[in-house]
Amino acid sequence: MATMVITGIPTATLFIPWCWLTGNVLPLYKGTRFMLSSSCWMAGVRFHVEGMENIPRDRACIFMANHVSNLDPPALISLIPGRTSAFMKRSLMQLPVLGTGFRQGDFIAVDRSGNPSAAQESVAAARRVLAKGVHMTTFVEGTRSPDGRMLPFKKGPFFLAMGSGAPCIPVSIHGTESILGKGSKRMHPGPAHVVFHPPIDPASFSTREELTAAVRAAIASGLPEWMRT
Repeated sequence: MATMVITGIPTATLFIPWCWLTGNVLPLYKGTRFMLSSSCWMAGVRFHVEGMENIPRDRACIFMANHVSNLDPPALISLIPGRTSAFMKRSLMQLPVLGTGFRQGDFIAVDRSGNPSAAQESVAAARRVLAKGVHMTTFVEGTRSPDGRMLPFKKGPFFLAMGSGAPCIPVSIHGTESILGKGSKRMHPGPAHVVFHPPIDPASFSTREELTAAVRAAIASGLPEWMRT
């Protein structure tokens, strides 16, 4: 937390106004990535990453990951090459300063009330972000798993994939559930494993359900056996 404060305050102070003045969000984004990666390193988190060569460098992708810890979003944002947006709770977008940075970075608010029109608006906003050449990152279970085991996947990310045609990059994350478990406020140093699987082309599937099954199988293949069910 100390590292995040020490690096986060000057990042926000310098680069949020810069983005307002110039429209260039990259300094803010790069500063945020540095803040996240350095904070994890200072906390004793050591990432073991596989499959970076599987990420296309010439087009925007949808990164689809399992979710076992609050550490997962900063881990992925600091690892994904290029710039990524993400879905996040609407309440986080309303926070002072942080909410401004999220909006400048094209992060997309998600309404968890189950309102169909709100869900459609979020998917439409994500398609606009992809059209800019910015990646999308989504945790396809919609919430953190309480015990590390995979939960059912939400439909929204797969509607987005089928509608946009953007490659899906399944991502397997494990180890973070031991470093910062659900409900815990204390971090424990240790290894975190992140596997980027080969891209899956939505055009290869005739239905959303088939695409969902393929992404789920890919994510499961990079997880310990006990997390797969």
